[in-house]
Amino acid sequence: MIIGGSASQKLAAKIAKELECPLIPIETKRFPDGERYVRIKGKVGEEVTVVQSTGYPQDENLIELFLILKNLKSMGVKKIKVVIPYFGYGRQERRFKSGEAVSAVIIANLLEAAGADEIFCINLHEDNIREFFQIPVHNLSAMKPIAEYIKNNLNDPVIVAPDKGALGFAKEIAEILGCEYDYLEKTRLSPEVVETKPKNLDVKGKEAVIIDDIISTGGTIVNATKILKEHGATKVVVSCVHPVLVEDALLKLFAADIDDVIATDTLRSDVSLISVAQIVADAVK
Repeated sequence: MIIGGSASQKLAAKIAKELECPLIPIETKRFPDGERYVRIKGKVGEEVTVVQSTGYPQDENLIELFLILKNLKSMGVKKIKVVIPYFGYGRQERRFKSGEAVSAVIIANLLEAAGADEIFCINLHEDNIREFFQIPVHNLSAMKPIAEYIKNNLNDPVIVAPDKGALGFAKEIAEILGCEYDYLEKTRLSPEVVETKPKNLDVKGKEAVIIDDIISTGGTIVNATKILKEHGATKVVVSCVHPVLVEDALLKLFAADIDDVIATDTLRSDVSLISVAQIVADAVK
């Protein structure tokens, strides 16, 4: 049985279709004072999978998820698998300054207290978040469906990470496609001058695909696109797992001469063209 929260209803329906299992309807609403209301509208069995991304508005989506989980336990559900495609509050997984709240730890504790028995996420921002849980947590990769989309829509692409931190994503996609990959490296030429360019790869005359896990403001991607075009790339397509895209980020990207932007449906957006339903269904199954 699958239940989809407000943030992931379409994805939940796709996962249910892949698993050929019932999709249980729920009713959610907001009271005039802003509090959430949740009602499960169908009969539930001993095991239920709940799908709820916890992106913006993070607080609302998390509270709704806690209400769903605790409610299911009170209804007699023995095991709850929780699919959290985008794990909100996951960027603060350590204390950088004295007195800071380590939000990832706190959310992990609350999810367990609410009744989660097993959790499935897509490309956690930091894999060590799994260590904060006492229950099994699976960090699934969306690189395979992204690679399949690239294969079907681009000709002989090169995969580029905007920095060394995203190199693992570029390598994973390139190995699936059998193509070249690289990352943009900064080299200090003088105290005042820093040059950024592909470390090993010549992109002149090639279609380049930039890959990252999250695009938030788009600033890093805009800079990477400019560099690739300056080095002769004929086309630049931007891809990511989680299209956070705050404020006018998408407009900023297209204004920077980017040819296309593609993302997965871990979060709802205008560019969520690639579904993670299959990889989630395979893992849950």
